[in-house]
Amino acid sequence: MNKKVDLSIVIPIFNEQDNIEELANRIYLALNKIGIKYEVIVVDDGSTDKTFSILHELSEKHMELRSIQLRRNFGQTAAMQAGIDHSTGKYICFLDGDLQNDPDDIPGMYSKIKEGYDIVSGWRFKRKDKLFSRILPSMIANSIIAKSTGVKLHDYGCSLKIYNGDLLRDTRLYGEMHRFIPALIAQKGAKMTELKVNHHPRRAGKSKYGISRTFRVILDLVTVKFLGNFSTKPIHIFGGWGLFALSTGFLISLYLLIIRFFFNQPIGNRPLLTLGILLIFIGVQFITIGLIGEFLTRIYYESEDRKTYYVNKIVKK
Repeated sequence: MNKKVDLSIVIPIFNEQDNIEELANRIYLALNKIGIKYEVIVVDDGSTDKTFSILHELSEKHMELRSIQLRRNFGQTAAMQAGIDHSTGKYICFLDGDLQNDPDDIPGMYSKIKEGYDIVSGWRFKRKDKLFSRILPSMIANSIIAKSTGVKLHDYGCSLKIYNGDLLRDTRLYGEMHRFIPALIAQKGAKMTELKVNHHPRRAGKSKYGISRTFRVILDLVTVKFLGNFSTKPIHIFGGWGLFALSTGFLISLYLLIIRFFFNQPIGNRPLLTLGILLIFIGVQFITIGLIGEFLTRIYYESEDRKTYYVNKIVKK
């Protein structure tokens, strides 16, 4: 399917043989009511059950369905990126494959994004998950991400979101970055809103994601924060800390020189001397890293004529 459609539904799945057929049928029922051109792209992230064979059968029945099988399990973020790369829609909607998201919410979200938003984010207002293992950690993570990125959303973890296709395709996803997509796109000046959506308990299969993701999420959050604030000016963060360390080390060394030459006090056995020298070396290293970062930034943007800005509209060309 090469023609551009109004909406692309991207569903990353892994071992969901008991859910995928019902999910596909519910998507068709929901979207056929609103009369738009759509496609459903299901990315099988290396399932070891009958998921892909079921998808193959479904794709022969439904012309809107395309299935992509990855060679092995690459993770949810990689599967979502594969779906983005193969999508043609003006808007792209993500949906989980476990039937916990409700396809009946898609028409309302689609109508909302047509009002001029770049992101419509689902908010699982009445979440059907375990309190201590899923809901409470998610609430804490949402608070940390919102405060760190400045993008206020109640539910970063809800997969059910619709995006402006052009902005999303211009955003590359790595690691566990899929939950930070709203923050990444917000850096480009995206307009976003939230809608309360339904959430259902898992009826078949088991969750593929646990508390073990927490540390990876924290590291990815650091990456997002850096990309948002300093990706085009790395010298500002590394140079700032470098100047602080260098200045502190210089002042310590100056103090030690004064007491050595003016007050004739020994300084060779003082830990403060080691600290001063260490801070000077650290400061020089940080500034050097910042300068290297500046060179890499210029290579990144200039090698393929990438822009450091994003145009929303042009009234007259």
